[in-house]
Amino acid sequence: MSDVNHKFKNVIASDLSVGDALPEFELPITAKLVVSTAMASQDFQDVHHDKDAAIAKGTPDIFMNILTTNGFVGRYLTDWAGPGSRIKKIQFNLGAPNYPGDTMIMSGEVTELSQDGEHHLAHVNFKGKNGMGNHVSGTAIVQLATVAG
Repeated sequence: MSDVNHKFKNVIASDLSVGDALPEFELPITAKLVVSTAMASQDFQDVHHDKDAAIAKGTPDIFMNILTTNGFVGRYLTDWAGPGSRIKKIQFNLGAPNYPGDTMIMSGEVTELSQDGEHHLAHVNFKGKNGMGNHVSGTAIVQLATVAG
């Protein structure tokens, strides 16, 4: 997250309002990131680690896999909400590929605040945009911590 002082602090429901923006997070997309995260997630599809194979299949370069995208979306949401938070539900769509040399900028907005028993929930719309458009967009329900960080 861009706000170093915020990192690792819990967001609690009383600190939030509908319409609040989440801080932006910038992720430089490098070939090393694309290859290492594909390998770490045991995705051995050649389009994620072999540039020549990716080009032969019609793309200009290797590109980020869906497991990596999901991991960075989760990181974005829990870095914002803090270590006491939990992702209860997440839905997203993929759009423009993340190619090396670009940057994905994550952003989000609180769209609803609710409760599930004793748990406070933040409903969030989020997106990760690169130079070609939205790489990922979706919604999440994040269970917030009960005490501030």
